[in-house]
Amino acid sequence: MSANIHLIVTDDGSHSLKNEALNETYHSFHGAIQESSHVFIEMGLRHWCDHHKSAPKILEIGFGTGLNAFLSLIFAEEHQQEVYFESLETFPLPAEIYDALNYAEAVGKAEFGYRFGRLHTAQWGEKAQVATHFSLKKVETPVHYYSSTTPFNIIYFDAFAPNKQPEMWAMEVIQKMYDSLAPGGFLVTYCAQGQFKRNLKQAGFRVEELPGPPGKKEMVRAVKS
Repeated sequence: MSANIHLIVTDDGSHSLKNEALNETYHSFHGAIQESSHVFIEMGLRHWCDHHKSAPKILEIGFGTGLNAFLSLIFAEEHQQEVYFESLETFPLPAEIYDALNYAEAVGKAEFGYRFGRLHTAQWGEKAQVATHFSLKKVETPVHYYSSTTPFNIIYFDAFAPNKQPEMWAMEVIQKMYDSLAPGGFLVTYCAQGQFKRNLKQAGFRVEELPGPPGKKEMVRAVKS
């Protein structure tokens, strides 16, 4: 493992990583899969598909372990739902770390294990058809320098917490997220910090406070009217 990144086991048995330099985990220690499934799949992707017929285009802030992309891929394949997924990451993980993650086994989908590997080995900066219904483009750039080429329907905002990476939650970034969404699109995140919600409203979002995943009282879905 990297000197600054260590694998941990969360309460639902799924792996996460801890960044020692930030003293921060990539996913909730209450359960990595539980958190990602609730925040990004149930309140994000499934919510979109329940209310729209069009194929969703998703922008993710923080590819990280690839868990959110993996769960989205499984959803797409099982529901035969076309999904385009674009993900930003500044510090891609080395193979020695992502190869050790147990997500395919932890969700009971060992047959998808090779697709998890494809998420990580897909060429950066190029669109890849990772599965029949799931295409991926990974972009190795800070969000501050990113310029979207298409309006997105969903944003998975999965940056490290505001007290660890305050620059990721700045008004400049929130406005960029608003501008990257098509009308009716929305952002979902585990964070429900008061200042963050006020910034979302200032940017023009309608903020929905939703029940959070295990260990968190609330999460946020912010809709572009």
